[in-house]
Amino acid sequence: MTRRNFGQAALAGVVLVIGMGLSLIQPERSAATAPAKAYFAGGCFWCMEEAFEKVEGVLMAVSGYMDGTLANPTYEQVSAGGTGHAESVEVTYDPAKVSYEKLLDAFWRNVDPLTSNAQFCDHGNQYRAAIFPSTPEEQKLAEASRKRLEESKKFHSPIVTQIVVATAFYPAEEYHQDFYKKNPVRYKFYKFNCGRTQRLEEVWGKP
Repeated sequence: MTRRNFGQAALAGVVLVIGMGLSLIQPERSAATAPAKAYFAGGCFWCMEEAFEKVEGVLMAVSGYMDGTLANPTYEQVSAGGTGHAESVEVTYDPAKVSYEKLLDAFWRNVDPLTSNAQFCDHGNQYRAAIFPSTPEEQKLAEASRKRLEESKKFHSPIVTQIVVATAFYPAEEYHQDFYKKNPVRYKFYKFNCGRTQRLEEVWGKP
């Protein structure tokens, strides 16, 4: 083999090795930045959608139903009670910009953790507050966040917010999605009359 041919072969080998290295690294990089999903319930899903979409790193929040016995439930069925579902939100976020722990912080700050089977002016099991972890790690983080709150002695009443493993999530009807953006006047009227902001300030203080 001539020196020139040897040099060309060596260069080709280096390029091949580098290419293989990049092909091995690339999937890890993609997986690390792939969007993730988290699930929560906190009463009216319009309000929880607004709360989470204001968190930096959250890409979108979708209103829907979770933790029930009926497949593809309608709003009328869920709001009437009896299906077991809770009004919920599916939060899609960038893990490189916001952690699941930060989402838990946002969740707690937007619910009344001392009330079961209701949130603010909305009463019934379908309006319960809950965290729906999808993985054992999320379960561990959710339970740790609740334990920290309990040990903080911030509240005189027990924390009754549920932590339940996520099941099928069913998106709500289109007219519910981004309701706070599409119908700002009606949304603000509902939120004010429901006493949501006032109660959150009583529980957590002003933000």
